[in-house]
Amino acid sequence: MKKILLLLFSLLFGAILFSWVIKTVGWHEIKNSFLGFGGWQGMVILLLTILMALVGTWKWQEILRGMEVKISFRKLWRAYLAGFAIRYLAPVVIFGSEVFQGHILKEVNSVPWEKSMASVIVDRILELTASLVVIFFGVFFFLFKIGLPPIKAGLIFGGIIFILTFLIVYFYFKSFKRESIAKAIGRIFNSKLDNRPLEIEKEIFSFLKPKKKTMWKGFFLAFLKAGIMWFRAWLLVLFLGKSLSALPALSILGFNCLVSMIPIPADLGSHEAIQAFAFNSLGFSASAGTAFALITRGAELILAMFGIMVLFHLGLELMKNTLFKKTEKIVLNKNEI
Repeated sequence: MKKILLLLFSLLFGAILFSWVIKTVGWHEIKNSFLGFGGWQGMVILLLTILMALVGTWKWQEILRGMEVKISFRKLWRAYLAGFAIRYLAPVVIFGSEVFQGHILKEVNSVPWEKSMASVIVDRILELTASLVVIFFGVFFFLFKIGLPPIKAGLIFGGIIFILTFLIVYFYFKSFKRESIAKAIGRIFNSKLDNRPLEIEKEIFSFLKPKKKTMWKGFFLAFLKAGIMWFRAWLLVLFLGKSLSALPALSILGFNCLVSMIPIPADLGSHEAIQAFAFNSLGFSASAGTAFALITRGAELILAMFGIMVLFHLGLELMKNTLFKKTEKIVLNKNEI
């Protein structure tokens, strides 16, 4: 119940922010920014969005392969789409998509729980690492271009980047030294851990070895996906009739990655607000930034809708498997009697 209320609150906050941005920028100006944007251009943006998801699935497959788990791309593609839909539409459900993806691998594809959850966690860590690099260089170029921001904005953005960077560096430092993070968290909360979290952590540490080729392939694919996002951002700005080089496009993508860490469904309102600010600061119109956010969300929502359909289908499969196992257990118990 608390999660549902939190989801509704975040959605309401996003809707209020969205309405404020539309009212401030002006709907007429936003419509004018769409004048040069055609259907074929929208299809290109959608195809690049799908390509990002395909590379993300490939990355996940390579992570599992590094954990000695072989699974078809088609099966992973379905689980990836469903996880994306949860993560994109219900980000306030912390680790909701990760737990679902791990559960699907275990119940539907018979992957051991420790390996399935470890693969999902590693996947998110690689994604976060690539996003932080994009954010760092994007914000660095942005500040180089426009100068220092207001103190309050600088403290907020700087604080978020510092905390995320510290956490990811701490994780890699501990993992490369093979020092348990799970045990440290257990000591902080004064609670004893069972073997399952420690087994998951062991699988993660086993994958994250500097000498392991699959680890570097995972990093490569994470940054390849970020590169496609960069190209999509640059191309979309050109489609909106703005002349832009690669580095300003990296700044726009950096703000996109930063705002995606705010738990608001589909980045509603927050994406429009930050892109209106970024575009305006880079010498473009705030309306173009708002149009950029709307088009990006449109492509990602289409992907999320496919994910919802897959999620429903996987949920039915999960129910069938669970009922089959219960029935099989009951039959075995009767035979024993």
